[in-house]
Amino acid sequence: MRMDWADNEEQAAFRAEVKGVLQNGLPDLYKRLASGESGGEEGAAGDWVADRKAEDPERRKAAKDWGDALAERGWFAPQWPKEYGGGGLSPMEQFIFRQEVALAGAPTVGGSGVSLLGPTLIVHATEEQKKKYLPNILSGTTVYAQGYSEPGSGSDLASLQTRAVRDGDEYVINGQKIWTSGAHHADAMFALTRTDPDAPKHRGITFLVIDDIKTPGLTIRPLINMAWKHGFNETFFEDVHVPVANVIGEENRGWYVGATLLDFERSNISGAVAQKRTINGLLAYTKTEDGKAKSKLSGRGGESTAVRADVSDRYIETAVGENFSFRIISMQNRGLIPNYEASTAKMFISEAGQRLQRTGTKVFGLYSNIWEPNDPRAAAKASFTQGYVTSVPATIAAGSSEIQRNIIATRGLGLPRG
Repeated sequence: MRMDWADNEEQAAFRAEVKGVLQNGLPDLYKRLASGESGGEEGAAGDWVADRKAEDPERRKAAKDWGDALAERGWFAPQWPKEYGGGGLSPMEQFIFRQEVALAGAPTVGGSGVSLLGPTLIVHATEEQKKKYLPNILSGTTVYAQGYSEPGSGSDLASLQTRAVRDGDEYVINGQKIWTSGAHHADAMFALTRTDPDAPKHRGITFLVIDDIKTPGLTIRPLINMAWKHGFNETFFEDVHVPVANVIGEENRGWYVGATLLDFERSNISGAVAQKRTINGLLAYTKTEDGKAKSKLSGRGGESTAVRADVSDRYIETAVGENFSFRIISMQNRGLIPNYEASTAKMFISEAGQRLQRTGTKVFGLYSNIWEPNDPRAAAKASFTQGYVTSVPATIAAGSSEIQRNIIATRGLGLPRG
């Protein structure tokens, strides 16, 4: 059976509209970053969350202009219903939108406030809470950090121990969160806390919004990864006071509130497109004079045949990953909810991404020992050297490969739980 992934007439028109916004609305800074003209890895998107508070006025302006360009069409939060200021896009439209944004190397906007907190508020919050929080998320005024994982509660998140004890009209929070992405750029936080330590672990959890990241007692410490980059943090709570009015949903029912997900990015089309851009960029670079001199694909290296075979495998894998993404969205577009299929796509694409970066370092051999992108000896601006290191947590974040394999085994293959 032949699969036809071509757009129908309506989808083609929507894709053209998205391309037009990217062409006319994406700031020059982000276009330069995507092309590699600004000294970064080709295809690398800007960091909208960081840019909005950057000291560099060009970065701040780029973040504002890009957010405004999307907001004009409701695409700041494309998956939100229109009545709440979102785009109200269908699953297929969301897929096309993300696909084109990824192809253009453009940054996403809104952070976890748009992708996680907003959909949760729309389902579970009171009208007063929606009026309080949703407009500030849509305007980009408030960016949220997610307080879920803890040092002893990662894959087994329901075992979290950060305590919130009620004291009159407030909760007093004590404990620690870890891997708090972007907390150093955030304005506020939402967190899962344990309010009933005697209840079964999936119960007794309450979902709280902390209005100000600088609330007294809340301390953020940077976690520098092995690529010497600061993306994560550890967050400490020492008698942090939060109003009871900030509970989303019911007390002790926060696990079910936090599990709400209305985002259709389970297809991971952004990851699939990024890998396609990477492999195509690798092949294009090896045809340049600098690339020919530094790569083993030119036939000058003794391992050229083996390396060529590796590159061929990676090229095929990018196509397989893209088809996994198409499979997920085709299910969603028919009103189905992907389960083990999403786990299969996530695991395959994250592991393929790691292999792609490793293969890139093999292509350039000893040149891959050079870390600094602006070093004239660096191959492809050291993008595969740095990518090899930064790809390590890809099979841990958003559900480890081990967890995904368990889901595939039990829900997909019907194997008994061990």
